[in-house]
Amino acid sequence: MTVSVFTPPVGLAASGARRALAILVPCFVSALGLAPALAAAHIGKSAPLLTVPYTTKAGDTLYEIAARYLRDPRDWAVLSRLNRVPAPRHLQAGIQLQIPAALLRQEQEAARVVAVSGPVERAFGAGPYTPLAAGMTLGEGDRVRSGHDGFASLELPDGSHVTLSQDAVLEVGKLRLTSLTGASDRVLSLQHGEVESEVTHATKKDDRFQIRSPSVVAGVRGTHFRVSYDTAQQQTAVEVLDGAVGVDPASASAPAPGVPLQASEQLVSARFGNVSNASGSIGTPVELLSAPSLTDPSKVQDGKTVAFDIVPDNLASGYRVQIARDADLLDLIRDLPVKEPHADFGDLPDGTYFVRISAVDRNGLEGLPQIYAFERRQLGLSASATPRAGTRNYAFRWFASRPGVETRFRFVLGASPDLRNPLVDRTDLPAGELVVTDLPRGVYYWTVIAEQFENGRFYEKGSSVRSFTLAR
Repeated sequence: MTVSVFTPPVGLAASGARRALAILVPCFVSALGLAPALAAAHIGKSAPLLTVPYTTKAGDTLYEIAARYLRDPRDWAVLSRLNRVPAPRHLQAGIQLQIPAALLRQEQEAARVVAVSGPVERAFGAGPYTPLAAGMTLGEGDRVRSGHDGFASLELPDGSHVTLSQDAVLEVGKLRLTSLTGASDRVLSLQHGEVESEVTHATKKDDRFQIRSPSVVAGVRGTHFRVSYDTAQQQTAVEVLDGAVGVDPASASAPAPGVPLQASEQLVSARFGNVSNASGSIGTPVELLSAPSLTDPSKVQDGKTVAFDIVPDNLASGYRVQIARDADLLDLIRDLPVKEPHADFGDLPDGTYFVRISAVDRNGLEGLPQIYAFERRQLGLSASATPRAGTRNYAFRWFASRPGVETRFRFVLGASPDLRNPLVDRTDLPAGELVVTDLPRGVYYWTVIAEQFENGRFYEKGSSVRSFTLAR
């Protein structure tokens, strides 16, 4: 898109220039017959009048052009005077007209809710909150709030995604498409908590995507980033995973429709983040911590709870562990910050999930993430050992609690904790009991391993290695 600029005379001293503009611009506006909205839009330090070119087609009239592209169809008169077209009903094809960008109409768009988990509600304006569900649409003036373990993901018309984390409040400020240019204008207001955005790369130079918090404005043209606002500390953290994010004070004014975005006060590049407070001071970029790893990423989560152990990072002050139903983490279901490199989520239904882990630095910035797929397949295994009275015999019993799946067992008994040289190693046993007789005095170690084959996969789970002492 090409934008032309009309600039009133300059060259006066700064103070005199402002006084001159107060006189020159209204006179210019009056002479051209410009609308009041347009007059307000281009009065500034240099009062540029930004215009968009339009090439006429056969049958075009100024009336029709104004009706198609302008907010007020009556502003055909502005086009007539600005372009010196005295006959609005008779336009030749191929004439290039200049249309003031500030007068272009913007159509409201809607965001689609693609995933919701846990307690999430919506409200419009000052209206009451009602439950939010996947498939609903949100527009300007809608507010979304999530409770603990509540998450929601939105899809914008251009394919961008925005995910609201737990205990957060987000308001849709602007969601519009500018006629003629096709530029998008998307502004979301984060009042509390965190929002993660994966923004489709902008195709127009005046496209706008912003996350606004009470302390900063984070603007992008296509990237993957997080913004979180802490109401208690009154500070905003921005973490950039891909691309770059311009960060400005919340007091920064938004450009008028059609006005290209200006350079930001602070540009935060990929793999960096910053923390800013409500004073208007923008934080210096800090390199994010590298993605941590799980100690056993291929482990089947078959215990009573779903738990993960993380390889410790000496630079980390904590970790964040999230679980989702999809690899893009749009359908989040759990989010757990921990101080130690271990996270326990309690019980989850059987299924395939994805876990994302990241380290948190001393500034509170969350580092780069690592995502693993894991299987939740609960398999309970109980085992016990009982001496037979008056003998040197021991009875071992076991049972696996997964009905409907054939289970065989392996029993191992040895004289060392590692069971490296077993005294007894029996395989392909059914559930039930095994008696080991005539054991000599000593300390013994044993375990039972359950083995199952289901849906083309082999599973096994071992009990803890237990011990007993035979003293007589």
